[in-house]
Amino acid sequence: MRVLVVVLVVLVVGASPARASSPDPAGRWPLAPEPQVVRGFEPPPSPYASGHRGVDLAGTPGQPVLAALPGRVGFAGSIGGKPVVTVVHGSRRTTYEPVVAAVGAGDVVAAGQVLGRLVVIDSHCFPAACLHWGLIEGSGGDQVYLDPLTLVGGGPVRLLPLWRDDPVEARGPWAPALQRWSRQLDFLA
Repeated sequence: MRVLVVVLVVLVVGASPARASSPDPAGRWPLAPEPQVVRGFEPPPSPYASGHRGVDLAGTPGQPVLAALPGRVGFAGSIGGKPVVTVVHGSRRTTYEPVVAAVGAGDVVAAGQVLGRLVVIDSHCFPAACLHWGLIEGSGGDQVYLDPLTLVGGGPVRLLPLWRDDPVEARGPWAPALQRWSRQLDFLA
């Protein structure tokens, strides 16, 4: 049985890129077409510990970067030499980097509106281009980093083994593929 599970996971992960989707997404992908997730969300165990506070999405230099949700541009400029755009959506904000802005602070943007263009400078995937996309709830000392894939129907996978009553959260680049595989096997439940 264990071998069957391992084979199924390898087939599912190997056969499809690590992308997540849902019938009822709250937002939209910031790159079109739907990009490959190069690195998933890895929240730190504490506010000041290391982690990956967003996701990296494969892109191409010069590719338009789109607003995931409607909102107001909170920042468009350079932070430590890296071009960044931040869009505020009430108590949440999305971040996009490295992006040379086509919008300015205070601009109202619609979901899907072009925020700027993806560049390779300071890319998390250098020498390739990828968008680091973040989602933050709150502000100041009360801010919490969230998985932006939850805006497009993805996010952490919660596995519930037959011998447990509480879910176990799956993380890593294979988590979206396991989530899709889990949905495809729902008919067995």
